[in-house]
Amino acid sequence: MENNRPKMDFKERFYWFKYDVKMSKTYYLFLLPYALVFITFMVLPVFISIFYSFTYYNVFEEAKFIGLQNYTNLLLGDDIFLRAVTNTLLMALITGPVGYLMAFIFAWFINGLPRFLRAFAVLVFYAPTISGAVYMIWSLIFAGDQYGYVNSLLRSFGITKEGGQPFYFLTTPEYMMPIILVVILWMSLGAGFLAFVAGLQTIDRSQYEAGYIDGIRNRWQELWFITLPNMKGMLLFGAVMAITQSFGVADVTEALCGFPSTDYAVHTIVNHLKDYGALRFEMGYASSIATILFLVMILCNRYIQKAIGRIGK
Repeated sequence: MENNRPKMDFKERFYWFKYDVKMSKTYYLFLLPYALVFITFMVLPVFISIFYSFTYYNVFEEAKFIGLQNYTNLLLGDDIFLRAVTNTLLMALITGPVGYLMAFIFAWFINGLPRFLRAFAVLVFYAPTISGAVYMIWSLIFAGDQYGYVNSLLRSFGITKEGGQPFYFLTTPEYMMPIILVVILWMSLGAGFLAFVAGLQTIDRSQYEAGYIDGIRNRWQELWFITLPNMKGMLLFGAVMAITQSFGVADVTEALCGFPSTDYAVHTIVNHLKDYGALRFEMGYASSIATILFLVMILCNRYIQKAIGRIGK
């Protein structure tokens, strides 16, 4: 019946929207403070950034409209940006799906534990994402001297560079990307992981009992036909968080490998955005970088929504 409804044009939709607001004005009044804050600090900055992406603006002078010149320079003349795009896509393609699957699998296994063990396990897995000592720990592990844990271990096995020198893991391009990928994956159990744990707890156990009566015979069928369809909202939220995290990598590369990193080996789009926005104050150019990143993330989110919509079908 839902698909047989006639499609409404803009006027009809606007009429029913006004009617809905009139009938539910109390609820909309309660939503108004949040809506104002969201529009002011989230929606308007996006449109302002898109506007400035077509200008030359250095904060100290009035913005000058230059059309598509920022985008032309960015895509055709900025080799470092293209290197940043390559690095960011590599990180996103590896850490995004893997981190997302890790978060769900760990949440799924933890869900079967007793309550107190489950709470402890959630704390253990989630702690790395909120700990301020994360970067310090990894810096010590891969420190480029004989006191770094990895270098010390290798030295105990007689493995060193020529002349007995330690390995410079965080400044040598060939080592930097694998290390950053490991750190990002280790930190990937964030808000999405908590959402999965919460979502698994809200599923009515009677659905599993009914499923076994209807022919479900193992946990994989249970997962596909009952668990995942009941968690579509949580899965979508976790996917959005995974995409945002994988495309927004910047702090971890700066903290471990410096800014900029050696030969821009782990330079990301957000690093490039910070370079032009926070250091050079070329706000028009930085806005064009932000706009491209925003569009890529929107397209990825749309694809993920369609993919999750097919779960259980």
